Amino acid sequence: MTNLIRHTTDRHKPIVDAGNALLDDVYFDLVHLEPGEENTVSVPGFELVLVVQSGACTITCDDEVFRDVGRRTDIWSGKADSVYAGTAETIRITAGGEGCALAIAGGACPEPYAPFRVTPEEVESVVVGSPETKSKREIFHILGQNGNGRAGNLLVSELYAEDGCWSGYPPHKHDTARDGETNHAELYHYRFNPPSGFGAQLHYDSQDARAEIIRDGDTYLLPTGYHPTVTSPGHRAYVFTILVGRDQRGLVQYFDPDHAHLIDYIPGLAGMRDKFK
Repeated sequence: MTNLIRHTTDRHKPIVDAGNALLDDVYFDLVHLEPGEENTVSVPGFELVLVVQSGACTITCDDEVFRDVGRRTDIWSGKADSVYAGTAETIRITAGGEGCALAIAGGACPEPYAPFRVTPEEVESVVVGSPETKSKREIFHILGQNGNGRAGNLLVSELYAEDGCWSGYPPHKHDTARDGETNHAELYHYRFNPPSGFGAQLHYDSQDARAEIIRDGDTYLLPTGYHPTVTSPGHRAYVFTILVGRDQRGLVQYFDPDHAHLIDYIPGLAGMRDKFK
């Protein structure tokens, strides 16, 4: 099975769910609703976060109602307004007067958790890299440390990379539970500005190496391995990121020893690691 899922509007099921052979503990879908349209979501055994990408909507998690969620016209115009739906049995999305688009992120979760809202003011960010090192990106943590004690092992963020930027860099992995590394599944969903942009997803381990051209709307699955990404010059990149801890919530990345000298070369790595813990 391929790690790369190409963008398509002809879908009749979630992009990734428990039936996926590579990431059966991750859920991901995109929902687009016309003004006043409703959609119902039910994903037993998973905790979910609903991130409004554009427009506004009302989100009902079982009996709890969150009104007027969403404050941006698109993903390039500010921080996200979101709802952590927890392990609600039934989630109903009702679009506002201009319609809406949402990304739904989930992780396998055996314990019950209650819903809560994550406003843009509660979204923390960290800047990693620099223009000089061709690695400047800003990571906005929608569900990060704010979920400690009230969410399972799901982490959700939006990454914005400058044109020509290397992200996920220095190369790192998180597929083994040991001292200095945690075991987390990961999913990337890419957008580019302008949408004609593209990039490359590199993915390797001790046995294999591959590179894929990434275009606007594509999704890549990362159950294991090192996974740096590069964006074409002249285009900004957006990466919607889902991480699911298989043993714990906090993430600890293990950097490829062959590139350990880059840890001191690229600024902001310590701050990035702290935000994921």
